[in-house]
Amino acid sequence: MIRRFGEPPISNLKYTLRPGAYAILQHDDQVLLTFQDAPFSEFQLPGGGIDPNENILPALRREVMEETGYTIGAATKVGAFRRFVHMPEYDIWAEKLCHIFYARPALRRGPPTEAGHTSHWVSKQQAIDLVANTGDRHFLRRIFNAL
Repeated sequence: MIRRFGEPPISNLKYTLRPGAYAILQHDDQVLLTFQDAPFSEFQLPGGGIDPNENILPALRREVMEETGYTIGAATKVGAFRRFVHMPEYDIWAEKLCHIFYARPALRRGPPTEAGHTSHWVSKQQAIDLVANTGDRHFLRRIFNAL
């Protein structure tokens, strides 16, 4: 069973499965986060949805590039979790299956290309304090306590 973070599912709602890939990106003592200004203003691990017929690692690389402007080196999967949320930008209730990876940023190709996103280097503790969801926070704590 994959651990759930956040609110439990609402029994009378139909949820759409939305798999996604997200990265904990560390360089020295800094972590790269993305800030999304809509539909909710929040700091997040860079990443997002895996498109139909897209493999997980290419999706991770694409999403990190779109949200931060960085390419990434080899990525290691550290776990996964589920969240049940409303996604107003798609007008759906989603069961998000979040695959979490640890990687190093490689080359910055430019600014984020995804509208409403900015990238931010923060300390490890700031990353833990800033991320909006408890699943992201759990994996940040787990990774940084293991290093």
